[in-house]
Amino acid sequence: MTMMVNRRERVRAATVQEIKDVARRQLVTEGPAAVSLRAIAREMGMTAPALYRYFPSFEHLVQSLVSDVYDEACSHVETAAASAQDSGAQLIAAARALRTWAVDHRAEYGLIFGSPMPGAPAADPARAGAASGGANSGASRLAGIFYTVVEQIWEKNQFPIVTPDDLEPALRDQLAQYREQHSSSLPLGALALCASTWVRLQGLVSLEVFNHLRFAYTGGSCEGEAFFNYQLADIAASLGVKE
Repeated sequence: MTMMVNRRERVRAATVQEIKDVARRQLVTEGPAAVSLRAIAREMGMTAPALYRYFPSFEHLVQSLVSDVYDEACSHVETAAASAQDSGAQLIAAARALRTWAVDHRAEYGLIFGSPMPGAPAADPARAGAASGGANSGASRLAGIFYTVVEQIWEKNQFPIVTPDDLEPALRDQLAQYREQHSSSLPLGALALCASTWVRLQGLVSLEVFNHLRFAYTGGSCEGEAFFNYQLADIAASLGVKE
């Protein structure tokens, strides 16, 4: 009986994975508008209602796919960071890995940082994180990689920062709340630079992925990489890191 149950669970898990694989393939090859339960069922030789045995709704399928994409992106960036010897090199490696993954997976990046698929609400990172069993959302995990590295850079080499009085009161309050929630020991000025580092990196990647950097260069991955590295060098310098 146990063997039969285990086999049933394995078959179900394989079917769930196939559904997500088909959805992702349709996303990449045909765009988000082409992804639907009906289209997935047709490709799998199933009926659309049969898919509800595996996902209660299209929204749940999207959230599960979002969770998988976050896990993949985070693992790629974490692996790159882990291959570097010190925190400064980890920042550079992680930043370049983020850009490389995003440029190579534009459709998937658009799923987690762009517009939601038609017919589904905006992807909720908190729910995506919960679906994968993690305590933090996929978005928090990805940003947290860079926050952690910057914290390590600060501990090793306290880079120049502004004083709390130099921060606008609203921003100062937000940073203080974040520091308390995450039990961070960083001064507010260092935490502000932490946030700025992530926003600049993620903004640069998003602008390139969504083709909004034409004012800076004519196009092409090599030119995009050169512009990114130019900006990355400036970000690193603000943290006292030399490439």
